Order: sequence, then C-alpha cells, then structure tokens
Amino acid sequence: MKVAVIGCTHAGTAAIVNTANLYPDAEITVYERNDNISFLSCGIALYVGGVVKDSDGLFYSSPEKLAELGVNTKMLHEVVSVDTEQKTLQVRNIETGEIFEDTFDKLIVTTGSWPIVPKLDGIDLDNILLSKNYNHSNTIIEKAQHAKHITVVGAGYIGVELVEAFQENGKQVTLIDSEDRILNKYLDGEFSDKIEEAFREKGIELALGQTVKSFQGQDGKVSRVITDKGEIETDLVILCIGFRPNTELLKDQVDMLPNGAIIVDKYMQTSKKDVYAAGDSCSVHYNPTGKNTYIPLATNAVRMGTLVARNLVRPTTEYLGTQGTSGLKIYNLNIASTGLTEGACVDENLDVDTVTITDHYRPEFMPTSESVTLKVVFEKASRRMVGAQIISEADLTQSMNTISVCIQNRMTIDQLAFVDFFFQPHYNKPWNFLNSAGLAALPEIAIQQPSHT
Repeated sequence: MKVAVIGCTHAGTAAIVNTANLYPDAEITVYERNDNISFLSCGIALYVGGVVKDSDGLFYSSPEKLAELGVNTKMLHEVVSVDTEQKTLQVRNIETGEIFEDTFDKLIVTTGSWPIVPKLDGIDLDNILLSKNYNHSNTIIEKAQHAKHITVVGAGYIGVELVEAFQENGKQVTLIDSEDRILNKYLDGEFSDKIEEAFREKGIELALGQTVKSFQGQDGKVSRVITDKGEIETDLVILCIGFRPNTELLKDQVDMLPNGAIIVDKYMQTSKKDVYAAGDSCSVHYNPTGKNTYIPLATNAVRMGTLVARNLVRPTTEYLGTQGTSGLKIYNLNIASTGLTEGACVDENLDVDTVTITDHYRPEFMPTSESVTLKVVFEKASRRMVGAQIISEADLTQSMNTISVCIQNRMTIDQLAFVDFFFQPHYNKPWNFLNSAGLAALPEIAIQQPSHT
C-alpha cells in the first residue's frame, strides 16, 4: 500500500505515526513545504512571553523520528497539484525548483490552515506579522525586542494570549477587534468582561468595535493603523484575525464547506474514495448543533489524524464529533468553555435557557477557597445541555472536559444535578459546583395538596 501524506503538523504527524505502526509494510511518503514539522503553534505566546525558554520543546516529532518508523519525509517539498481520479501528485522541490510526479493508493490530506490576511492598503509594509508557525514566532520575538508599541489585530485566543505576553514584557499594547468585546466566539459577556477589566488594569488599550481600514508607514515600516474610528500609532502589528483551510489542491474534487473546509465522513474519508483528510483543513461534526462546521483546534486535529490511520484500509473506528472545548489562562484567571455560548445560540436559532452560579469551589473553612463562576446553556424544550463556560482564580478548567462529555452524550441539565462526583474538602464541596448548577436549574415541583372530603 502506497500512502502519500500532504502536510505534517498535528493531524499529519498523528496520521503518519499511527499509519506506520498499524501497517508496517506500507510505503509512506510525506510532503512538507516547511523546514520543520509538528510545531505546537498554541505555544507561540508562551515562547514569545519567555515562559518557554527552549523552542525545541514545542516540537514533538522530526523527520529523523519518522525515518525510524520507515517513513520517507520530504521537507521543503510542495505539492502543486493533485489528481484524485488518476491518483497522482505533482511535487516541486522548493530548493531546486525540480517538479516531479508521484502516485498513491491512499492519500492523506493534512494541509492545515493559514492566517486570514485582509487586502488592505499598506498590508505589505514591514513589521506587519502573522502568528502561525515556528518561523513566525521567531520573527515576532526578534521584531518585538525593538518595538515600544505593539498592536494586535484580532481578539481570539491567539490575540489575547499575545497581548498578555507583550504587556508582561513591558510593551505598550493595543488590541483591536471589530466586535465590541473580546473572545466573543468562546465566551459570553459576563466572562469576557472580567478579562477586559484585567487588561485595562494592566494598561492595555482595547480598541473594540473598530474595523481596520488600512496601514500607513515610514521608511517601509508600519507606523500607524487606521480604523473606522481613528488612528493608532504603532511600531509593530500582529494579525490574528482567524484562519482559513489550505485546500486549494482539492478544489472541485471533493465536497467542501463554503469556506473551503473539506467535508469528511465519520471515518475521515472525503467524498472521493481513498482520499482522507484531517485537522485544520477539514470541517468537524459539531455535536451541539449536529452540523458540519469549521473549528481549527489541535485537539480535533490529533484525534482526526489518528482516526485516519485506523480507518485507512477499512472503516473500524467512528469519529465522535467535537464540542470545541478549549481553555485559556490570562494573568491569574483560568477560563474554559465548551459548546455553544448563549450568544451563539441566537445565531443558530436555538431556543435556550441558562443557569449561572457563583460559589466557593471548596469549603470556606479551608485555608483558601477561591470563587468560581459557571454558566451552563441548555435547550428549553429538551433541556439538553449545549454549552458551558467557567472562570476562576483556581484552576477548575478540567470541569469543562466533564461538561464536554455530557454534551457529547446529550445529557440534560437536570441530570447534571445528580451526577456522581466525589467530595473531598481539598477539592470541592459535597455538592460539586457542576451539581449546583444543575440543581439551580431544576424546575419547581408543584405539590398537590390533599383534598378534604
């Protein structure tokens, strides 16, 4: 069996390693256009902020490790075209310019995503940077050393993490987003408000509800960001607007979402036989809505890559779908979410209710007992849970993994009230705060009075 793999980050590495282990006789060739593989881009802010000192720790594989498994990894090789009918690839050696053809029995497409770059005046000025791969991270660190004022465009996870890292390194920081609050895809206002407050206390300027219109520069370097509401003087701009899938190679050959994300079945096969895909190049089955959607997360990628390998010869292991569960630490705040926010439910036309509790996560007689705020979103009619968010100075983020399982299994808010959790004063109360949210949402019971005859 001849297996070709295009791209080697999270999904690609998982697919390659598992394919090599499961099918030792397979001939596996990997084409990667970068000069490194398996970079943990979620660690960029930690690297930029100096928390991670050695960037080697942000790589979890290498061509040498794959070679030990019998994999032929061709670095700095770009696949320029794919014919899924004839099962052929056209490949360009980036170093020599040579173009050659290869064939495959099975194709694994793990081409990932790329940052969205708006077509704006001045976008090509120096010191306007992206934040995606290892080379980007090194450029950000180098340029930030000489910058006094750094502007981050985009208030998603990557943007807010970089804002914190720059501020802690003594930079003046401005965060721009066209939405009127940060992290709006992941958190409702009562949670994002607390992070915005923490940013403002640190002197970070929040330019929210503003859309970037252009960039101006001096001597070829950016010096000013022009928005629809004003101008911001700056030395360095980091674009964190979002990502789009890298799937031009398969355009008009397999089924895709409107944004180009490849649609795969529950065994990771595309609409074309023997062509599989995983990771940021793909859509995922989103359990809260039951729809295919685009959620580029490393967790989704490694699961999907592993499933590609398991299902490469015959369908064996189904994909369970995702809740888009994610976590974040900003200063002393630990935040996590899973599933839909209340705001997202409006966009999905879901009729939902919510319950929010604020409590001490463990008994007040303990030396410390930090407060926790938890919000659970559930459908009014079915009472099925569809999302949750949590914030605390204590690290209680793992509870969102618990709610993720609940959503995946279509549990109701009423069932959450009585799920069996342990009690130990070091960790929680007799009623775990997850139980407490369920209890608070329970409908009242009408007690029928005995009739007197």
